[in-house]
Amino acid sequence: MSSRTVIRGGLVITAAEEMYADVLIEDGRIAALAASHTPAAEAFTAERTVDATGKYVIPGGVDGHTHMEMPFGGTYASDTFTTGTRAAAWGGTTTIVDFAIQSVGRSLREGLDAWHAKAEGNCAIDYAFHMIVSDVNDETLKEMDLLVEEGVTSFKQFMAYPGVFYSDDGQLLRAMQRAADNGGLIMMHAENGIAIDVLVEQALARGETDPRYHGEVRKALLEAEATHRAIRLAQVAGAPLYIVHVSAREAVAELTRARDEGVNVFGETCPQYLFLSTDNLAEPDFEGAKYVCSTPLRPRDHQEALWRGLRSDDLQVVSTDHCPFCFTGQKELGRGDFSKIPNGMPGVENRMDLLHQAVVDGHLSRRRWIEIACAAPARMFGLYPKKGTIAPGADADVVIYDPHAEQVMSAATHHMNVDYSAYEGRRVTGRVETVLSRGEFVITEREYTGRAGHGVYTPRSTCQYLS
Repeated sequence: MSSRTVIRGGLVITAAEEMYADVLIEDGRIAALAASHTPAAEAFTAERTVDATGKYVIPGGVDGHTHMEMPFGGTYASDTFTTGTRAAAWGGTTTIVDFAIQSVGRSLREGLDAWHAKAEGNCAIDYAFHMIVSDVNDETLKEMDLLVEEGVTSFKQFMAYPGVFYSDDGQLLRAMQRAADNGGLIMMHAENGIAIDVLVEQALARGETDPRYHGEVRKALLEAEATHRAIRLAQVAGAPLYIVHVSAREAVAELTRARDEGVNVFGETCPQYLFLSTDNLAEPDFEGAKYVCSTPLRPRDHQEALWRGLRSDDLQVVSTDHCPFCFTGQKELGRGDFSKIPNGMPGVENRMDLLHQAVVDGHLSRRRWIEIACAAPARMFGLYPKKGTIAPGADADVVIYDPHAEQVMSAATHHMNVDYSAYEGRRVTGRVETVLSRGEFVITEREYTGRAGHGVYTPRSTCQYLS
């Protein structure tokens, strides 16, 4: 039995175009589009019709950077794959790419299997994995080839967190050389962790223990230095490079310079860097701990460089780095020592709405909104055009979005499994109304109608920005 749905009368927005069109969905895929009120559109027949008059019809969001159930600093991120993917759907995101973690001394395969076990049968939306490489050795490098062949085509390394995820320059170079050969994309957390650890130690010795010092020791210059070094190492290896969670204008400048030289380097930023700042980290009574993440929030005057980078395509993607820890019992582990505050913030439910607010505020065009939130991450991580667009043959991951509805973001109403909102009390214009994942209604007129287990693992091709 085939199932058909038609969405009528909405403004269909993709990264490439906008048109008032009816969208026919059949058996989980986009079957056809036709301009509204034309004979071709009137000929669409379906068991279910959705009226999208006055609404946007957009591709489901692709969040290329989440950390569900991630172990960090003696605790775990508070969203499971069940709660996190449900919250993602509420926010108009229909695909996440999460990070499987290799433990030092263990194989990539073991880490990947562990993350499959966490996610399988539990997700409300589709998911894929990147691989965190913590231990570069001959066996790990061979495993990278096998993972690329089976659809895990990106590998994250850390220049930060010595003793946990850190790789030295030699390990970075060896992994980059392997990626140059096997087509994988190296993703980099670019901060000089060795220097930062010295500054942390010195700050604590001076009695500087409050959350705001997290931002002061993780200096913008050390993000820029690591970004520069990663780019040059990637050039030596002949490998493409993707810098995650860019927060400092000096790091944007390094990316811009390299891209102007024709280097295959890409950059991502996150809503917290666009909308929050060190003002939040400095909130009194330890409230600043809610905003501790790495790279850290920067002074407000860095935001314009990030917006400019998004407009000029020197930054291509906005992901969330969703890694929530409850204020009570988790963030509090760092009372009296900012270095013990678990690093991470909630955001998987807020990204599409905050970026729509950026459209309202004049920072972005509507099509650029869809590009950085849907199409570009899908292309970057080998999921396009199955994901990230509305076109015949694509998965029917579709959001009906009300651009006029107002909402106030709050922990009282969000669906993420965390006891605070990073955007508490923020009024935004625009809200998700209905969400389809492969043609199934996950959110129906602001009601959750999905189920854990609908979401399936999605293998990926290699980065589609590379010829």
